[in-house]
Amino acid sequence: MITGGMIISSVEYPGKISLVIFTGGCILRCPYCHNPELINGGENVSLDEIKSEIQDSLDFIDSVVVTGGEPLIQFDEVNDLCQYAKNAGLMVKLDTNGCYPESLEKIINHINYVALDIKAPFHKYGEVIGTDVGGKVKKCMEICIKDPDTFLECRTTYVPGLLFKEDIMEIAKNLNCDLYTIQQFRNKVVLSEKLKQTANPSRKELFEISEEIKPFVKRLKIKTAEFGDEIIK
Repeated sequence: MITGGMIISSVEYPGKISLVIFTGGCILRCPYCHNPELINGGENVSLDEIKSEIQDSLDFIDSVVVTGGEPLIQFDEVNDLCQYAKNAGLMVKLDTNGCYPESLEKIINHINYVALDIKAPFHKYGEVIGTDVGGKVKKCMEICIKDPDTFLECRTTYVPGLLFKEDIMEIAKNLNCDLYTIQQFRNKVVLSEKLKQTANPSRKELFEISEEIKPFVKRLKIKTAEFGDEIIK
């Protein structure tokens, strides 16, 4: 399995201590990608080695998070790991860009929590990130909502100049999820050199946007480098 490493985290699965597995490879080239080193792969690690890491961590974790890159590129390996973690009594979270609805549908029974990236209004994906996959992302959202045992968080990174307040409003009006998160863009590590000149949006700016979209979502959160996760009430 191609991976970008493993870490123990208290933030990747809300309220839980997780073993986080970073998978390598992604078909998208989002200009603001914060893990660009994983786009073209990573290190080849055997599934047995990863399973051993899960076993060795059982005394101090209660969940496994599979993130990327895009995990569902390596469907067979990720499916195997998710089943293994579930059988070990752990909660399982999957982070996905929504490009693989068929694979998500096959694996959803092994997943407790899905974090689905909503990178733009569904009809504007081609304009914002250069790949027109909005229909697939919407299908992934629908798959998760149909499964009563899966918690769905949709999340958007607010990048000034790529997205506007009106875009976030349109996204919010077309979501069906348990939690919507607006993430602060950070210009320190990005795929596009041009975006290193883009100012990070302030916490105040994210709060102002969240107040406008609050009526359209079930639950809302903003995430900033300075203050972490903050639920909007």
